[in-house]
Formats: sequence, C-alpha cells, structure tokens
Amino acid sequence: MFVLGIDPGLSRCGYGAVRHGRRPAAEAAGILSTPAGMDRALRLAELQSDVRALIAELRPDVVAVERVLFQKNVATAMSVGQAVGVVMAESAAAGCEVVEYSPNEVKEAVAGWGGADKQEIAEMVRVLLGLPELLRPADAADAVAVALCHLARVGPATAGRGRRAPVTGMAR
Repeated sequence: MFVLGIDPGLSRCGYGAVRHGRRPAAEAAGILSTPAGMDRALRLAELQSDVRALIAELRPDVVAVERVLFQKNVATAMSVGQAVGVVMAESAAAGCEVVEYSPNEVKEAVAGWGGADKQEIAEMVRVLLGLPELLRPADAADAVAVALCHLARVGPATAGRGRRAPVTGMAR
C-alpha cells in the first residue's frame, strides 16, 4: 500500500508519501506553500493545482488527512478547513481512498500516546523510517506521521494489497 499523508494548511501544506513494506519507507516528503499576500481564492486554486500534480506524480492508493479539530484563531481554522476540502476533493476525484485521522489518533499510532509533542512525533518518524536525521520542515514530518498512522491502523494484512507507484527518492 502506498499512502500519501497530508498535514493540511493554506500557507504550508505538508505531504509525506510512505510505502508499506517490511519497514515503512518514505518516498517523498515536503510542503506545498502559497503566498500569504495572495487572495484566498487564488491560494486555494494554487493549492488545488499543486495537490492534483502531486497525486498524479505519486499515484497513492490512499490519501490520509489530519482532521482539524480545534484552532484558537477562527480565520486560521477557516483557511485550514478550506485547504482540507481542496485536498479531499482532489484526492477523491483522482480515485484515491480518502481517510481522516485526528491529531490524537496520529500521535497515539506513531508515538504510543495522544499527548506527544511535535518533537516526539518527529523523532518517532525518524526512528520508524530508519532516517539518519529528523525530517524538515516539521510540516513534512507531521504529514509522514499521518501516513504512518494509516498504515498502523489498517495493519499488515491489508497494507500489502495496494498497487505499486513508480516513485523513488525523498523529494519531489
């Protein structure tokens, strides 16, 4: 199974593609960004185009998105929610299965408890993937954590059934 994890955001949308195997392997990680000064509709259109291109390039079986449950800033919550909508719609339109996980579900699956902080998650992503150093930026590590969460939730019997995507390397 090949999973594209998404840590949604309009300014910075993290992505991380992880392939199931004897040991999970990250094949791509990074961020999609839009300029803060640009009109919101244009930013959403740019994000949509970038997500469409990313999915076309990586060809994931599943797109796992971190669900936004709470934001202190209403404007931020709205823009993140809109970014989630764009990601989910593009993923579904591309024929991918789309799943959502709460931040606590991701933390529990990757670090073993729902109260883990960003540093703990980044370190566990590094350990689980056997990487020599932490993934940067943090949004990319968070997105890989979402993908790892999905693989942990579906279990090894189901995870091995996905199609193969012809992607190598860690950068797009």
